[in-house]
Amino acid sequence: MQFAGRTAFATLGIRYRVRGVPPKSGIVVANHLSYLDIAAFSAAMKCFFVSKAEISTWPYFGPTARFGGTLFIDRSSRTSAAKVAAEIAQRLALPVPILFFPEGTSSDGSSVLSFHTLLFEPAIRAQAPITAAAIRYVRANGAPESELCWFGDEGFLPNLLRALRDPVFVAEITFAEPRTYPDRKIAAIRTREEVIAMRAQSFVRQ
Repeated sequence: MQFAGRTAFATLGIRYRVRGVPPKSGIVVANHLSYLDIAAFSAAMKCFFVSKAEISTWPYFGPTARFGGTLFIDRSSRTSAAKVAAEIAQRLALPVPILFFPEGTSSDGSSVLSFHTLLFEPAIRAQAPITAAAIRYVRANGAPESELCWFGDEGFLPNLLRALRDPVFVAEITFAEPRTYPDRKIAAIRTREEVIAMRAQSFVRQ
């Protein structure tokens, strides 16, 4: 996945930069703006992903994700979510973190949606570190980030073609410090607050 992410960004001429230290274990939770997030995080760190089941059928992204050990979740099924949580619990013993997007969907970046709590539970039980991460896209001349985001009812192909026409942007990823939490609800609230704060700081720096 890391090779694929770096290759994709290099091929498209997209740059990325990292602030903070990418963790090497536990889980990572981040805000979600686009399918580009997966390539950006792949380029920045070694990790397993939890992704929606539909991605497994996408050209290029699907085979790459499967080969990279991605866990696929049916967001409409609690049985699927419970199965993925059990698989996360097993992988916490490995020296590779598991990254997921607890908003459950991508957004236009104007706000960070509430975090769903279920997939935090394996890390809570194992007292494994949880790291908040924030991603944003910095475009040339201060152009709106939202034009690169994939949200609402927009089709995948139109969004991809628009992103390819405007490759002059930087994917910026910021990592907080790894922390442990007493329960999953507190973990979801606190990591969301960290993501909001890191995105706000990034905008101020720009």
